Amino acid sequence: MLQLDDLHAFYGNSHVLHGVTLDVNPGEIVSLLGRNGSGRSTTVKAIMGHVAARGAVRWQGRDILGRKAFEIAHLGIGYVPESRDVFSKLTVQQNLLLGQKRGRRTPRWSFDEMYAMFPRLKEREHVPAGVLSGGEQQMLTLCRTLMGDPDLIMIDEPTEGLAPKIVELVGDYLRELQRRGVAVLLVEQKLTIALEVSARCLVMGHGEIVFEGTPAELRADAAVRKEWLEV
Repeated sequence: MLQLDDLHAFYGNSHVLHGVTLDVNPGEIVSLLGRNGSGRSTTVKAIMGHVAARGAVRWQGRDILGRKAFEIAHLGIGYVPESRDVFSKLTVQQNLLLGQKRGRRTPRWSFDEMYAMFPRLKEREHVPAGVLSGGEQQMLTLCRTLMGDPDLIMIDEPTEGLAPKIVELVGDYLRELQRRGVAVLLVEQKLTIALEVSARCLVMGHGEIVFEGTPAELRADAAVRKEWLEV
């Protein structure tokens, strides 16, 4: 479904990614792990066309490197940035409405399903997004992206700063995506949620993939965890 081959990315003269190769299969959850500065966020930004890159990014067999972000989104890739970019003056309902894409197939997701998944958003349906808590804004950003009916959703640090109870809700959300056939590329620092929901874990260090394996294999590899993940 998604394939990266020898991907290099740059911020000006700074060479950040050094030949990243990875793939995500239909309906699969893949976690991209690593410390801050390892290149995880840059990888998803490069896929989405937000940073200068070279190499190959293929989506369903089509080369998409160099396309504009809105074009990539309309091909069926959703992106949830770490910054939780809600439209602060618009209501929850209006934010969700803006996530819809016209002209595609009948969407898999409805407003009612979003509110059933996160009842707190239903309670705040007519409230401006700017007054929501951090956890509520994260829920809203996730749901707004999902309203665009992506086949793959890339989520950058969805549990950052969230209470444990909300983290559990995010884990349930990810499993529901998988049940609906949506693939997930999850950028995370927290091992707990990544090991619970992922089929495969990729560990990044210094702009490269330094480990790929199952959650069980990562649990068993203390050397990789100590070198690339533990603080």
